[in-house]
Amino acid sequence: MAQRGIREFYGKRMLAKYLPEYLGGSFGYEGEIALVDENTNWDTLAKENPWLKDKPLVAKPDQLFGKRGKHGLLLINKNLSEVRKWIDERMNKETKVGKITDSLTHFIIEPMVKHEEEYYLAIKSNVTGDTIYFSTKGGMDIEEVWDTVSEIDVPASTDIETIDVAAKLPAELDDKKRELVTKYIKGLYKYYADLHFAYLEINPFAMSGDNIFPLDMVARLDDTALYECVEKWGETDFPPPFGRAMTKEEAYIKSLDEKTGASLKLTLINPKGRVWTLVAGGGASVIYADTIADLGKAEEIAIYGEYSGNPNTELTYEYTKTVLDLMTRTKHPKGKVLLIGGGIANFTDIAKTFTGIIKALKEYKDKLIKNDVKIYVRRGGPNYKEGLDLMSELGKTLGVPIEVYGPETHMTKIVSLGLEEK
Repeated sequence: MAQRGIREFYGKRMLAKYLPEYLGGSFGYEGEIALVDENTNWDTLAKENPWLKDKPLVAKPDQLFGKRGKHGLLLINKNLSEVRKWIDERMNKETKVGKITDSLTHFIIEPMVKHEEEYYLAIKSNVTGDTIYFSTKGGMDIEEVWDTVSEIDVPASTDIETIDVAAKLPAELDDKKRELVTKYIKGLYKYYADLHFAYLEINPFAMSGDNIFPLDMVARLDDTALYECVEKWGETDFPPPFGRAMTKEEAYIKSLDEKTGASLKLTLINPKGRVWTLVAGGGASVIYADTIADLGKAEEIAIYGEYSGNPNTELTYEYTKTVLDLMTRTKHPKGKVLLIGGGIANFTDIAKTFTGIIKALKEYKDKLIKNDVKIYVRRGGPNYKEGLDLMSELGKTLGVPIEVYGPETHMTKIVSLGLEEK
């Protein structure tokens, strides 16, 4: 599972659109929320969201960090002109949140919800299933009153309807609220599971009569379910965490990824690292990174990424070229290791992707030699013999040591070979 945070804007829009299916009807929240960035046309925004001119508003940044009220980044009970002025004063301005500094680039605007009581609700996935957390003491200081939080475990493959949720809720809830909260928790859990969330926190939410309103939300999706949930997730994006702006190279790979049905991912961890990877497959990328860390070389991991979903030769070439450019900018006293690995592919054409990789390796031949790079290859799948033969032939002429292994070799064997001190 790869947990990826999403903006509160998308989380709340999805909730408003789909949760009624699991509750058997509306729960009061209509999804009135607007996202603002530097390209927003305010006149168009107001036309598309007429409530912006009619209701008192709340505004805050939407960049995967919390405690916005504590950091003076929450505007309450203002009209649209006041909200616009407040956002304009902060847009693209560097802001310190705790020990992290970054620019504010995205804000959300919502109608203000009048309420007295605030509640806490979260669902978190773990290795044995999921855990639901609930407290009547919701708010930004929930950690300070964690002893008030009720925990409800839902083992894997368990129907939430078989669990007596009501009995596990705090005693101070009256019968009417207990019934409403129970219904909400069960519906939310079904929604959470069906849309493949990995974490969902609504803190706080407010109740008004029979309606429930999410005031603040944190959500992470299991991005390996994209193929199954792409329609329901819609245009949901996965922005980088606050404090981690994309490098030019990461942004370039992201732009390639958005133009193809294949998957191209790149995160620069340590630009001076010794161990670089060209890994096919999201699961394989995790296994390779874990293996490098298990061998005591976590600090030497340079990047985390993948190419998968049968990218064509040109896309694989562009991806590889980007990695090699980063890899050969600085020397390492022990030389560098490039691991070209992956599992046994189901439908990715190994020969086709290796043709793209080989083209980039030839282009960077001189820089690879200067950086004392050693290359270790392990791959299997459609046309793998042809692909491995091409890589073996390259090793005879490139001037860079290349060791080539097929599916008869354990997937991570090349990690220990590459890191072996000789």
